[in-house]
Amino acid sequence: DVESRGLGDVYKRQFGDSINSDSRRGCRKRKSRCVMFDGITKFEVQVKPEDLDELNHVNNVVYMRWLEMAAREGSADAGWPTERYFREGLGAWVVRKHWIEYLRDCKLGDIIEVYTWVQEFSVSTSLRRYAMKVNGKLCCVAATEWVYIDLKTRRASELPEQVESCFRIVPADDPRLKELGIARPVRYLPTAMRTTHGA
Repeated sequence: DVESRGLGDVYKRQFGDSINSDSRRGCRKRKSRCVMFDGITKFEVQVKPEDLDELNHVNNVVYMRWLEMAAREGSADAGWPTERYFREGLGAWVVRKHWIEYLRDCKLGDIIEVYTWVQEFSVSTSLRRYAMKVNGKLCCVAATEWVYIDLKTRRASELPEQVESCFRIVPADDPRLKELGIARPVRYLPTAMRTTHGA
């Protein structure tokens, strides 16, 4: 159900022909139905009847499923599909925190554009960003703090260079995010707490 529809000729001209290509050592690309523009992965999903709740719009847990799907697709497009982490036995990613903001509802039959990118790395963590659009407008923005763990100890582990080097960082001020209409930042604190915490 993941279908790539492209970003249009204007983005192909701007970002070049780097889609799903990477010459970095060990960053083996797979054939993907997603579109990747130098660190930004995009795919589409269509809202199905089982995605709806009693209000006849997409249930909030479905967005979470799409976030996980996006993270897996983004990692795979960087040369690290889920099975490779386990095959090489180095480690794997687990979620520490999610932040998500719903901006407008999505209904049956809607085509949702899902974008994801890695905003930053630390020693053992990754901040992955997401944005979703429906009918050309943002419907959801989110972020996940992923922690890289050792598969044997199940504890946080330093991110191996051969993993980190395959991912291209897309900083918050990358102009492409604004051009794609997905630059809106995520609120990391509830609105009621923003004054108290000086956010």
